[in-house]
Amino acid sequence: MKKVYASASEALDGLLQDGMTISAGGFGLCGIPELLIDAIVDSGVKDLTIASNNCGVDGFGLGKLLDTRQIRKMISSYVGENAEFMRQYLSGELELEFNPQGTLAERMRAGGSGIPGFYTKTGVGTQIAEGKEVKIFDGEEYILERGIVSDLAIVKAWKADDTGNLVFRKTARNFNPPAAMSGRICVVEVEEIVERGSLDPDHIHLPGIYVHRIIQGDHEKRIEKVTTRKREEA
Repeated sequence: MKKVYASASEALDGLLQDGMTISAGGFGLCGIPELLIDAIVDSGVKDLTIASNNCGVDGFGLGKLLDTRQIRKMISSYVGENAEFMRQYLSGELELEFNPQGTLAERMRAGGSGIPGFYTKTGVGTQIAEGKEVKIFDGEEYILERGIVSDLAIVKAWKADDTGNLVFRKTARNFNPPAAMSGRICVVEVEEIVERGSLDPDHIHLPGIYVHRIIQGDHEKRIEKVTTRKREEA
């Protein structure tokens, strides 16, 4: 089965529809699927529910989909770097479902593993627990969290072979693997597609069984916050 496509728009062809749920990888601006996001913006698809740790920054990453009003709901952990996100949420234009980071990652992983839900102590006694089932284990309260199964997963990896075996780099590994698992269809953009058999099996972070389409491309890799100090005098 062909998995390698020539462009982001070609890889997404036939997969996008209004009202769909998309799991998006990335942590801050690290390891975000920049090219696939741009292709979704260009497609004009709307009323999207996006499950992602955050929503990019103003004018970049998933923030572009906020600018074009294509997102209806975000399932996120952190939204503090995006002024347009805050404006839309406070004005009632954007629905928000907050999740602790570990809970969100596990909801994605659980959905991809065929687990419909799990109990966790995280969020007990807070707004996170409102409306959720509570169960007692060994005298302690736990809340039920549902696994996330999305219509589409878009992720960014460092390397892939043509069968879809993936290798991620550093922080990009936080949310990309569980996001990829949670999608009924997973489309991946990578920096390099390598020869089949060249990846050490022990170094593969996500097997190709989860991956349906792959593209290779150049990435901006924007830094979210640049912090520098004055060069020391010689």
